[in-house]
Amino acid sequence: MAGKMPYLVGHSEIASLFGVERQTSQKWRTDGVLDDPDLIASGNPYWLLGTVLRLDGYNGREITPERLALYEAAIPGGYRPEDPADLPAIVGSKEAALILGTNEAAIARWRHRNRIADADLRLSGSPLWLLETLLADAEARSRPVNTGEVERLRAGQRAAQKPRGRKATTPSSDVSSDS
Repeated sequence: MAGKMPYLVGHSEIASLFGVERQTSQKWRTDGVLDDPDLIASGNPYWLLGTVLRLDGYNGREITPERLALYEAAIPGGYRPEDPADLPAIVGSKEAALILGTNEAAIARWRHRNRIADADLRLSGSPLWLLETLLADAEARSRPVNTGEVERLRAGQRAAQKPRGRKATTPSSDVSSDS
């Protein structure tokens, strides 16, 4: 691993932390309870642990110290950045393919055949790498790198989140006034 990995969570990890179904976490997102993601990688949303910890106690749902300790133990040497701007460049399979000039199917084959660095983190079933891990691996394997894509990612430019499920609801303005 090229560096320390921040504590990030996807919907599966949020569900595990709160002891709820994954769909509950997704509903919190569509209902506006869960903030916009702190990171989008390969079109998938991820949040800083601190962002999610602010929901502790929401609707009677709590993160137990045991569930939090289990999560943190799964990311040895992890740390808690407070601001998404402090996140290192993190990429998923889609960005890895763009950086390495291939497609996501090739990245999946390389992962299966151990021809690419192990993912630094796996969240909600998706592999994530620190950009520096991927670049070091490409150099070690003499793979060409799309430097324009690397600079774009380092500048924080990413594709939007994949559209899924229900659209986010907006707070109702149907407040009746009897005055």
